Amino acid sequence: MKIEEMRPLSVEELTKRVNDAHQELFNLRFRLSTRQLVNHRELPRVKKEIARLNTIIREKQINP
Repeated sequence: MKIEEMRPLSVEELTKRVNDAHQELFNLRFRLSTRQLVNHRELPRVKKEIARLNTIIREKQINP
């Protein structure tokens, strides 16, 4: 999801997406440890998505 698509979302929706992304990251790490993960580039992609979501949440908290 691009940052332009994230900005119009509410803080509650963004928080829900952060929680979903954390769950996805957990599952990816589990699959990596059991050697079932095919595409290793998924881990950094999810981490960056979490960082983007947290940045937008913080921006909305500072400038309501």
